[in-house]
Amino acid sequence: MGKKIFSGVQPTGNLHLGNYLGAIKNFVDLSNENDTECIFCVVDLHAITVNQDPKEFRNNIRETVATFIASGIDPKKNIIFNQSQVSAHSEAAWILGCIARMGWLNRMTQFKEKAGKDKEKASIGLYSYPVLMAADILLYDATHVPVGDDQKQHLELCRDIAQKFNNDFKVENFFVTPEPLIQKEFSRIMSLKDGTKKMSKSEISDLSRINLSDTQDQIINKIKKAKTDPLPMPINVKDLDKRPEAKNLLGIYSSLKKINLEKSVKEFSGKNFSEFKENLAQVLVDKIFPLSLEIKKLLDDKVYLDQILVEGAQKANDKASKKIKEIHKIIGF
Repeated sequence: MGKKIFSGVQPTGNLHLGNYLGAIKNFVDLSNENDTECIFCVVDLHAITVNQDPKEFRNNIRETVATFIASGIDPKKNIIFNQSQVSAHSEAAWILGCIARMGWLNRMTQFKEKAGKDKEKASIGLYSYPVLMAADILLYDATHVPVGDDQKQHLELCRDIAQKFNNDFKVENFFVTPEPLIQKEFSRIMSLKDGTKKMSKSEISDLSRINLSDTQDQIINKIKKAKTDPLPMPINVKDLDKRPEAKNLLGIYSSLKKINLEKSVKEFSGKNFSEFKENLAQVLVDKIFPLSLEIKKLLDDKVYLDQILVEGAQKANDKASKKIKEIHKIIGF
């Protein structure tokens, strides 16, 4: 049996290089694999754990779809839909919330990080969203889920919920326990201003990230100003452990060129950063700028993007509603 892959991306708007190299590029590769079924979900229900401006939110949903398509995900071959349009997600989240245990959710480090010191003021949605994530995955019998290191714990929770449901209702293998798909290299792209922090749209300085909407000049300027250290380029990979900025920039270069880090280090060994940055900027312009143009072109055709979401939701609903009916029978509804 082939792989069944489910992956979700939050429609946060202003997608950047970290989103592309850490997730979307990987999705494209997976969608082109033989004997692999891919479901790509714009997880708009997850996004409302924080306040959203409705108009901006709608645009962000379309922008995420446009980015998928511009990057090379074929909407005819793969299912692309937004979560809120398939009611099975919300229903399954409630049912699985009755299976999940407080102790399991209390261990989730992401909630502790996002809620901060005053967790009493955090929404219940922020606390329980890993259960919704489990519902997203389990409804489609996904065998594999691409996750970053920060989401690995949530996938473990999903597996625990699946196993507990199967055991409680004595339905062996009803819910498939999915395996994580973790990119071996460069899944975490760091800030251009601080190699120890993840690239993020919430960082104040726009110079900290390459946005997928950036112009050629903006890309070149940001790489020129990217933080480095006073030493020449490293001569071996081991040197990179103490040089986060060099490691990040070489990681970006390697990922875009589809070569391993050792090869990139060897190519620029002992050279000046300025020479490397020129090469990196050119690779980024060649790869990201055409993507930027294609995203803008797609965003001008809202009817086309909305149609993809409607068709995707119909396909997703066909699958998810069948699973919900089976759940109803098992539970005794």
